Formats: sequence, C-alpha cells, structure tokens
Amino acid sequence: MESPVFEEIDPASDCDCPGCVHWRRALPHSWSGRTSTHPAAHRALALAAVASATLGAGHAVPAAAAPHAPHRPGVSPGDEPDSPQGGSAPLHGPGGRPAKPSVAPTPTAITRTEIINRARTWVAAKVPYSMSAFWSDGYRQDCSGYVSMAWRLPGNEWTGSLAQFGERISKEELQPGDILLFHNASDPANGSHVTIFGGWTDAAHTHYTAYEQTRPHTRRQTTPYAYWNDSDRYVPYRYKHVTLEEPAPEPDGGTPGAPAVTPYPGAAYFGPGANNKYVTLLGRMLIARGAGGAYASGPGPRWTDADRRAARAFQQAQGWTGADADGLPGPRTWELLVTGQGEDVKDGAVGPPPASHGVPGYPGRALFRPGANNAYVTRLGRQLVRKGFGRFYRVGPGPRWTEADRRAVEAFQRTQGWRGGAADGYPGPETWRRLFS
Repeated sequence: MESPVFEEIDPASDCDCPGCVHWRRALPHSWSGRTSTHPAAHRALALAAVASATLGAGHAVPAAAAPHAPHRPGVSPGDEPDSPQGGSAPLHGPGGRPAKPSVAPTPTAITRTEIINRARTWVAAKVPYSMSAFWSDGYRQDCSGYVSMAWRLPGNEWTGSLAQFGERISKEELQPGDILLFHNASDPANGSHVTIFGGWTDAAHTHYTAYEQTRPHTRRQTTPYAYWNDSDRYVPYRYKHVTLEEPAPEPDGGTPGAPAVTPYPGAAYFGPGANNKYVTLLGRMLIARGAGGAYASGPGPRWTDADRRAARAFQQAQGWTGADADGLPGPRTWELLVTGQGEDVKDGAVGPPPASHGVPGYPGRALFRPGANNAYVTRLGRQLVRKGFGRFYRVGPGPRWTEADRRAVEAFQRTQGWRGGAADGYPGPETWRRLFS
C-alpha cells in the first residue's frame, strides 16, 4: 500500500463536536470553567469521581491525568521523568529492562510507505499513552517514542534529540512520513511534542492528517497546521535516511544497454495535495507528448487539475477508458511516458488552451527556458518567423528551446520599445499577446 498524500479521515473514537475538540486541546491541564453537557463530559467527570474515591483524596483527580498501566504484565513503569516524555533510552523488553535492539544499531534506510504503515500499527492497536511504559516492540509509549518507532530508530529518542536524525525542511516540502517537531528547550515539560505528517487534507494546506501519540492513546486525526497550539513553534523535519519506493525489477531484468529511466515513484506522489519533483517531471513528459494544452502555467511541483487533464488525455490516446483513464498516472502510464512509447495526444484532444494572465493560449514561462522541449516552442518560433524575425534561425524553428529562440524573442521585444529585463528574450504574457495579436 502506498503512503497517503491526501487524507480526510478522523478516527471514529474521537468526537469532533466543538466542546470535545476544545477540551481535547485543554486536557489534562485544566478542568476549570467546563460547562459542556456533551455525554463525553459526564463520562469524564464520572471517571474523575471514581479515581478520587479510590485514592481517598479530598479533591477530584482528572481522569485523563491518571497514568496508564502498561499494556502487558511484567513491564515496570519506572520513575516518571521531569519532562512529559522519557529521555533517550535503548529499546526495552519484558520486565522493563533494556533489550537487545530488534533493529540495526544505527539508523537504516526506510521508505515513506514503511513509515506510515508502522505508524498505523499503533493507531490500530490504540497503544495507551505513557511516559514510562514500553510497547511490545520496545518503544516508549509517548510522542517521541512513537516517532522513534515509525522511523525505525535503534533506540528511544525524545524531542530534544529527534532533530539530529532529520533535516529541516519547509512547509511546502512536507510529505508523508516527515514530522512536525516542537521542542521547548528552555522548559521541555511545557508544550514539547511531535507529530507524524500523513498528508494534506485540503488544497490550501491549512490542515493535515496527524499521526500522534497522545492521551488516551495513539490517534490519527485532521489537525490544523502546524498544531492546535504553539503552532508557530513547530518545525518540519525529514528523516535523513528516508528513501523513495523502488518498483520491482522487470522479470527479464530489463534490456541490456537501454538508457536509464526514472522509475515509477508510486501513486502517492500524484493527486490532490501532492507537491514534489515527480509532478513536474510528469507535466514535462505530457507536454512533450502533445498534452500541453492543459497547462495555463507550469508544469510545476504542485499537483493541479491541469496535470490530471493532461494525464487523462494521454491515457485516452492509448484507447483506455473508465478507471484506466482517470488522469492519475499508474505504472503503465509512467512506463509509456518515460520510454517514449505509446500514442501521442492529438491536437485539440485536451480542449481549448486555457487563459493565463488574461492571455488566451499563453502556456506559462516554464515552457520557454533552456532545456524546454515542447510544441509551444515550435509555435513561438514559427510566429516569430512570420513576424520577420526568422534571421536568427539557421535551422528550424523546432520544439527544443535554443539561443536562436531567445535572440528572436529579444529582438521582437526591443521593437516594442522595451529594454533591460523587459527584453530578456523570454516570452511573458504581454510578449505572447503582442506576438499573436
């Protein structure tokens, strides 16, 4: 199963009414001022009363603050650390004693799919939250132990040490398996937390699916970026040893001497919310196969409807229908594109070119630059020849962008009275409008 990039699933056990959402953020720090009449409130208060009676205390004890018993007998909880999580520690076995690591003694490579699948195992098991108990896999049952498990680290880390296993990235670079880390160095017991990023849940990237270990147990739920509180203090990190999923080799081992091609990265890299280099590569290959009419700008790393329209047009050109032509590139679509096989998209199959910057047919700046090879470069060059700027071409014009194209565009721009950066030889929307008007 591929790792998710776009999820909209909340755990059924977590109530999403406004009252429960609020108190899920506030607990276990304070119960003051709670007047909710939601059934969950009555259950929580009842548990608090039972806990108080059992302890013989003279005041109510919040049920959520009571420590969770280990999930199996024989594991000693040990001493509670000063911070809300355990410190760096080896993996543990039966009896709460350090055990021989079940993974390599040093960090090893792992794919995003493996990270998310490992994270899901604790969600499915509803591993109870504990700052000192250890699950059967040897990892501590707190937020940092959970990430240590998902990343398959050789021991239990804490929020103060996880960063050394990752590299800092931007919000735009986040992909499933990365983490959002808040370590309060001045007061680790106050707010320090870490979540696993499971994918964006909206196109605006305001919410994401968070896998996290928190009271009462491991959960997966839609969470505002970067977190419910202290949002500006969470930092995205990527595990240093994360690797791309590699497709299985062909049965015959491939064709000897054939040029290397980019392997299919997996379905998780395409679709709403995806933002990566494979989306850009897909768009460029689709444009080269005649589907450039779908793009008003780009292609770029962020997945858009233009990518889906172009991919669907290419799939339909192969005679595919239904689910085989859904606009999401599978292994077969990718194979045909990277090897140059299959049928090209016929002119007009994508529909009329969309407008960009108010200019009908302008495909975007990305289509005109060194290395570009598409039908729009040919169209531009032919129009420049018609306008009297063909002297710059010794051959062509053709689909590959050359210095001849740039010099011809520059000459046209200068005839418009433009100078400096306005006459750089790269066609923008206004150059395109005047050239084709």
